[in-house]
Amino acid sequence: MRTIAIVAGGDSSEYEISVKSAKEVLNLISARYDAYLVMIRGTAWYWEDQKGRRFNIDKNDFSLRTDDRKIRFDAVFIAIHGTPGENGLLQGYLDMMKIPYTSCSAFCSALTFNKQASKLYLKEYGIPMAENILFRRETIPDFDAIISRTGLPCFVKPNDSGSSFGVSKVKSRDELPAAIEAAFRESREVMVEAFMNGREVACGVARVNGKGLVLPVTEIISKNEFFDYEAKYTNGKSEEITPAEMPDELINRIQVLSSRVYDILGCKGIVRVDFIVVDSKPFFLEINTVPGMTMESIIPKQAAAAGIDLEDLYSMVIEDLF
Repeated sequence: MRTIAIVAGGDSSEYEISVKSAKEVLNLISARYDAYLVMIRGTAWYWEDQKGRRFNIDKNDFSLRTDDRKIRFDAVFIAIHGTPGENGLLQGYLDMMKIPYTSCSAFCSALTFNKQASKLYLKEYGIPMAENILFRRETIPDFDAIISRTGLPCFVKPNDSGSSFGVSKVKSRDELPAAIEAAFRESREVMVEAFMNGREVACGVARVNGKGLVLPVTEIISKNEFFDYEAKYTNGKSEEITPAEMPDELINRIQVLSSRVYDILGCKGIVRVDFIVVDSKPFFLEINTVPGMTMESIIPKQAAAAGIDLEDLYSMVIEDLF
């Protein structure tokens, strides 16, 4: 039986969501693997036993020493949303330790976690997307210049954050300063993106048994102003329709484009690609290389719609590493 570390926590606002995702994964794969939930928060890396005792991870080789033995992990299932599990930092460390892991490579993770960088990269391949502008605190353009580029309404986003933390929909020039400041609390870079009036969709893609697996498309209908943190994680605040009730031709277009984005970026493991559909044309929004794995999350719902058991899906992703 292989020994798997499921890493959770991290140093971003998504800590609690990560822990919840990791516990779901642990419950599902424990019958097939000797699985350990490893918590990472800053420099504290540890495993906690059933008595609540904490055993530190040896960062020299990513091993775990308990009372009576030293445990080496065959692979790592990354369930950390945000830093360091989604931006390439943990991946780079595991590469040096020569331990395989379930998410994208260090380069791909760093690229995709940076919304602007991934958009510029994909734009070279003709992937359609909304107009946007990026700036840092020391180079904030005047508000009129921002609006002339993106128009109103627009979205103000941290450039490297998830779960819609720090994201605002801005309808007037007067709302821009507070929205920009909220985004800066999550990131050193802020993106302002043109609002596109359409239907938001998401499509999961994975690589299992060496082949691409494209999951059914989900349409996301938020009861809030947009699909913000509350809408994502509060029951009744959004409706997620899986499979999406759209023409087969449009569904196919979204799935093909999702698979193409996955391949262009050189992704690995399970990812979720988000689009906004305007006049039957999907426009790329962003990609999540460590998507949520809770039962309320989109990927588990898509797997269920495809008739794929989650235990099988996660096991196939793990086995694809060997």
